[in-house]
Amino acid sequence: MPMDILELLHKFWPYLATLGTLSVTLVTAGHILYTKRNTRAAAGWLGLVWFAPVLGVCLYWLFGVNRIQRRARILLADKQAVSLPDKEAAVSPSFIEHLFRGMENKGLVQLSRMTEKLTRQPLIRGNTVIPLINGDQAYPLMLSSIAAAERTITLCSYIFDNDIWGGRFKTALCEAKERGIEVKVLVDSVGARYSFPPITWGLRREGIDAAEFMRTILPWRFQYFNLRNHRKILVIDGMKGFTGGMNIRAGNCLSDNPDDPIQDLHFLIEGPVVAELQSSFAEDWTFTTNEVLADGKWYPDIEPCGNGVARAISDGPDEDFDKLRMVILAALATAQSSIRIITPYFLPDAELVSSLRIAALRGLEIEILLPASSNLRMVKWASEAGLEELLQEGCRIFLTRPPFDHSKIMVVDHSWVLLGSANWDSRSLALNFEFNVECYDLQLAAKVEKILDEKKQSARELTFEEVLSRSLPVKLRNRFFRLFSPYL
Repeated sequence: MPMDILELLHKFWPYLATLGTLSVTLVTAGHILYTKRNTRAAAGWLGLVWFAPVLGVCLYWLFGVNRIQRRARILLADKQAVSLPDKEAAVSPSFIEHLFRGMENKGLVQLSRMTEKLTRQPLIRGNTVIPLINGDQAYPLMLSSIAAAERTITLCSYIFDNDIWGGRFKTALCEAKERGIEVKVLVDSVGARYSFPPITWGLRREGIDAAEFMRTILPWRFQYFNLRNHRKILVIDGMKGFTGGMNIRAGNCLSDNPDDPIQDLHFLIEGPVVAELQSSFAEDWTFTTNEVLADGKWYPDIEPCGNGVARAISDGPDEDFDKLRMVILAALATAQSSIRIITPYFLPDAELVSSLRIAALRGLEIEILLPASSNLRMVKWASEAGLEELLQEGCRIFLTRPPFDHSKIMVVDHSWVLLGSANWDSRSLALNFEFNVECYDLQLAAKVEKILDEKKQSARELTFEEVLSRSLPVKLRNRFFRLFSPYL
């Protein structure tokens, strides 16, 4: 009898394999149609699954599925005894009209109203936001703040390298723990593997609570993994915060002449909005460790510190899906005079591109600063394929000189600043967890625009004629990689 079964299997296995492959492909296609909101991404995955069934199915279930079910907010809502943020610090959108009285502020008022509806987060007054250029300015201030901590330290980073500067942060955190400070460190599991051994191993050996977000069994780093925690947050005593686009790695300190230098911007934030930085960290920490940070020591009363009005924007492929992209679209739609953008990776979707083009046709001055050299070639090639239509409508594009510029800023009408961890690509706006802050602050906008002006002075402007004159092989290469922009 067993021989008969083996003979039947040997005879019919091609048909069984075909039936199995077809069944799995149909199930996968149904899952794509049911779960993917972005039609371009859905079409791409469907094409891959049907034209390369085995490979496509494996790639989709490995990289294309959002498996995150976050209970962090439920746990925080049940156990958190404080109100975030302080109600006394919250203001209505009409406050923006009062803040910018005497100016053309109609667009800012509309933007603040739309952002409040999108994020369901209040505007918070009484904040100070200070830009910090490169690790040369940011790291010493972050380390001195860690050294001055009295109660708690929370630190979240996508990359936390085990190098000379990572070692200094590790030492500072260990010394803080020895002083009795409660320290929590969260590093993305993929980002932790940019250096070996991962810094989290050493931190845990020293007794520090260090966790890896969405741990992966793969031992190497892979830049195109989805659902990563790309946020960069440091909060001291629940009262002083740092956030922006800067990871912790030696390349960010240009004065050290590192082998792989990186330009970047980070921000010191003081005022009631810091509670939102802490809340974002707490949510990620609870999701990763099931530990709820709800005591008053994590959320002290914060006095106003400045005149800036700000709002935190958490974004990710869960309950916060698409919030940041919609905020950017709202800013493009309500801008009255100017839009300035700097980003290391520029792969906006069709809707964002159309909004930029419409803004240019309305007569707005639009400047986009991109790095002349990139650390991700395929992303740069795909990005170059989309610049022609923007240049054609009058957008100005400047290529910043090396070293690679990792800064991420958007400024509208010399008054509104969007800062944080997100790039202008699908990975940041749809696949990763990001943290940004919108600021209605004339002084901050002036400081940021001064930094952009300095970068622009040494940059080279890309012209429409230059893009048109590129060779056919280069254009074909760029447009080929543009097809994969939702996955780059």
